[in-house]
Amino acid sequence: MSDRPLTVGLPAGSVTVSTVWERPGGAWATIAVAHGAGAGYRHPFLEGLARSLVDAGIATLRFNFPYVEAGRRMPGPAAHAIETWGAVFAWLDDAAAPGPVWAAGKSYGGRMASMAAAAGTIAPAGLVYLGYPLHPPGDPSKARTAHLPDIAQRQVFIEGTNDPFIDPHDQLEAAVAACRDATLRWVDGGGHSFEVKGRKRPADEVGAGIASIVVEAMRAG
Repeated sequence: MSDRPLTVGLPAGSVTVSTVWERPGGAWATIAVAHGAGAGYRHPFLEGLARSLVDAGIATLRFNFPYVEAGRRMPGPAAHAIETWGAVFAWLDDAAAPGPVWAAGKSYGGRMASMAAAAGTIAPAGLVYLGYPLHPPGDPSKARTAHLPDIAQRQVFIEGTNDPFIDPHDQLEAAVAACRDATLRWVDGGGHSFEVKGRKRPADEVGAGIASIVVEAMRAG
């Protein structure tokens, strides 16, 4: 494991964000994992997920978006996050990351990866969305789906059946069907962070439990 800073060029100047890079011996693939809107790269969910991915032979890079690195709670402009994703893939290229190289993100982080791919800023082997925030809870009229059909790469949506960000489910299913190459994997009873009501588990354990779905998707991709 190593902490290697990542430089992101923004309109106001370059900034440096924190990363954690883990490359197991004999790694057969790489995945970059972005955090959700309200948590940084060291969130226990992501740590548990990354630990299990590394155990499965996947090199894993976690990183902060600039607004989190600066100590702010609210995300900055989407363009800043897209630029960060571009810097992440340039960093992985310089590190000779074992391929194929995938992009993944929890909620906001996954949506920003999708926007970066749709814009051509990154060209991953595939994308994994860990709770894609289809719309604000209770407001399905504000769907964040227009760019998804523009993505050429495979998209894997991992969603909890009790997630308020994807209710009603048929709206998500229609969005997935409109993509060029996409699959939807359900986590029964899972909320937006894959927590299951009545089954209390630490966040790192929940993240570790999702890893097997990610590994399966990457092997199939």
